[in-house]
Amino acid sequence: MTYFFYMLFGLIGGVFGGMGMGGGTLLIPLLSIFLGMEQSLCQGINLLSFLVMALFSLFIHMKNNLLRFDGIIPLILGGTFFSILGSLIATTMDGKILKILFGVFLCILGIFQFIKVFKKQKK
Repeated sequence: MTYFFYMLFGLIGGVFGGMGMGGGTLLIPLLSIFLGMEQSLCQGINLLSFLVMALFSLFIHMKNNLLRFDGIIPLILGGTFFSILGSLIATTMDGKILKILFGVFLCILGIFQFIKVFKKQKK
C-alpha cells in the first residue's frame, strides 16, 4: 500500500512541478503527514525527484518556447549559493523546528496567493 502512495504523491508532485508551481510544496507535506516520514528525509526525497521532474519540464517548456535566458546567470549563482547555505542550516535543525518553519512558509505563501487573486479581481 505504501508504494501506491509513493506513486500517487509522485503523480501529484509531478503535475504541479511540471506546471511550474513547485511540486515539493505538496510532496513534502504529503510524505510527512500521510506516510509519517521525517521532514529532512522528505526534503531529500523531494530534491531527488525534483531533479528528474525539472529536466523533463525544462525540455517541454524549451520545446514550446516558454523560456527566457536574460538574467539567468545571477539567478543560478544566487540560487546555488543559498541552496547550499539552506541545506547546511536545515541539516543542523531539529525536525520539529524544520516542520514548523515549513508550515509557516506555506501559510505565508497562501496569504500572498490569496491577496494576489483579490488584486486581480479588482482590476
